[in-house]
Amino acid sequence: MATLAPTTAMWDTSEYIAAVKVLGLPHPPGNPLFVLIGHAFGLLPIPMSYAARINMFVALLMAVSAGLWFLVTERILSHWLERRWQRVAGGLAAVLVGATSFTVWNQSVAAEKVYAVNVLGMAIVTIIMQRWSAAPDSPRASRLLVLVAFLAGLGYANHPAGFLVLPAVGVAILAIRPRTLLRGRLMLACFGALLLGLTPFAFEPIRAAHFPPMNEGEPTGCATHFEWSCTFSELTATRLWDNIQRRQYQKPAVLQRQAPLPAQVGLFWRYFEWQWLRDAYGEHGGAQRALALVALALALAGAREHWRRDRSSFWYFGTLMFSLTLGLVFYLNFKYSWGQAPELGRSVAREPRERDYFFVWTFSALSVWMALGIVALWQGAAGALARRWKGEEGALGRGDRAWLVTAPVLAIALVPLFANARQASRRGETFTRDWAVDLLNSVEPYAVLITNGDNDTFPLWYAQDVEGVRRDVIVAVTTYIDMDWFVRQIVRRPVYEYDAERGPSIFRGREWPRPPGSPLAMTLAQADSIPDVIALREPQRFVHDGISAIVGPGYLSRGQMVLLRMIQDGFPQRPIYFSSGSYAETLGLGPYLLTQGMVQKLMPDSVHAEPGILPMPSGYFDVARTEALWDSVYTAPRALIAQGDWVDRPSAGIAFGYALTGQLLAQVLHQRGEAAKADSVMQTVDGMAKAARLDDFLKTISR
Repeated sequence: MATLAPTTAMWDTSEYIAAVKVLGLPHPPGNPLFVLIGHAFGLLPIPMSYAARINMFVALLMAVSAGLWFLVTERILSHWLERRWQRVAGGLAAVLVGATSFTVWNQSVAAEKVYAVNVLGMAIVTIIMQRWSAAPDSPRASRLLVLVAFLAGLGYANHPAGFLVLPAVGVAILAIRPRTLLRGRLMLACFGALLLGLTPFAFEPIRAAHFPPMNEGEPTGCATHFEWSCTFSELTATRLWDNIQRRQYQKPAVLQRQAPLPAQVGLFWRYFEWQWLRDAYGEHGGAQRALALVALALALAGAREHWRRDRSSFWYFGTLMFSLTLGLVFYLNFKYSWGQAPELGRSVAREPRERDYFFVWTFSALSVWMALGIVALWQGAAGALARRWKGEEGALGRGDRAWLVTAPVLAIALVPLFANARQASRRGETFTRDWAVDLLNSVEPYAVLITNGDNDTFPLWYAQDVEGVRRDVIVAVTTYIDMDWFVRQIVRRPVYEYDAERGPSIFRGREWPRPPGSPLAMTLAQADSIPDVIALREPQRFVHDGISAIVGPGYLSRGQMVLLRMIQDGFPQRPIYFSSGSYAETLGLGPYLLTQGMVQKLMPDSVHAEPGILPMPSGYFDVARTEALWDSVYTAPRALIAQGDWVDRPSAGIAFGYALTGQLLAQVLHQRGEAAKADSVMQTVDGMAKAARLDDFLKTISR
């Protein structure tokens, strides 16, 4: 709670908070369980922002999970240690190591992913399987297995990781009571419980048919309004199944490796090293590796003691750990990561960002073996000291006295708490939220803003759907306008009234007519008839008013066709902006783009240099609008400087956008003779660049 994010954050945090708020559907598989229980938690009258409430919900789930790993560890230690205080100390070591390993901590203080529910579910199933393994023939044993099956199904309704416990359950049954698998009534009962756990998926077609603001995948056959008949239609079933199976991502078969297996194992080791000392900039690489080796040795020692002391529960937990490490590495089949093997450069396919969060349950559960390893080390130290004392008797007896004197060994569990405190914390971070508001307020009322990906889209959705900022703007991400369901949503989307009082001052003082409808003047049937792609054998000219763009030969995607249709149907009545000009340039629209702050506005005629419009290395720069945005709209630069350090390297381009905008503006101000104001702008630019560690940018502007 002390390091909780006060608002939203980069990547999926914004998407999930917004989905929970509006009871929407985030990206496939839709995570219905998280949306439902998160929405319920968000309704509680807790005196903090809605985003902080959902972040708190995730933090509480992970905190309870840590408490359950305490119980798992203490139960294993009960087969080993007689003294309760020793077992409690060992359990506390598991709590500290598990909760403060980097990925667990970092994922606990912002609702970036839905994984906290699955971590909690794994911990609960582990406790249940401990009890079953200790008494597989008890009257309650069958009920415990049915409960495990239900929890696995419920976990899958949150995320496919819910099924990760099933191989471990199967191995435990085969190793301890294989005849259980021959009990037909029990196996049907378990299958039924698993199906019952999957029932939250029914939320998706029902809610999708009500067309919430976030409706990714749109798993419904309904067209314009909810009908029970279309909820049970074949089209609904097909779309729901595609959503659950995440078909839109077109993941290759697991045997079709996206990177060499040794490189994928190396990536897991890279993430393992992060857990005990997150070193984002390589400043303590030697210490990081040394700590990781110590952690690995302790975990292996803990696994050995688990096998020796409590073999019945080891069958389940040992298999679970294999599934969560090497098994998961093989199944996930990652490409090279963002920062892995930099010497290979762009010669290999890479993930868009670091994927350590896929191992959050690994590093959480590993705390059990880590704690057992620490206890084994503690026992060894206590035994050595007791042998030195030989026959001496203390007030607590020789044995207890030796354990107490050597108890500082437990301080090993505190290492990740102190080593990760700076990098894992999200306390006071408001940059993402402020940036989203800045970007939305950079565009004119009723505009269409074309974005590029998750990071420049989800925070905007959060600002609109959670905080009600600039809902008049249509945010269309290029990766989604290629999808038929997203095009339908643009056609169907209502026109939200522009709130001039809440809008930026630069747009006040004039009337902004409300558009009559969608920027796409087509029916839903026409939208569905747009092909996925068409081939252009020769260049084609697109003409609309003063725009005459040459589209080169090749392939034209659905999204590109939709953008051209929006220009044809709604422009210039609906202003069109781009968060990056690269997408527009592929359609020959580059000469019609004007940079205004961090966005590029599509102009009705080609842009030329004139007073206030200056040429830049790529396109033209609107000085007056950029200066107005910098002076009266942008608040995120101050938030980033106050934050002090931006460790999300794949997102550093957003900070770079501010810095580049400020540098261009400062150059113009210097040329106009406004040196004091230019220096003030550059002071902000310098502070941002340092906070984001844009070393290359700093070197550039210093020249």
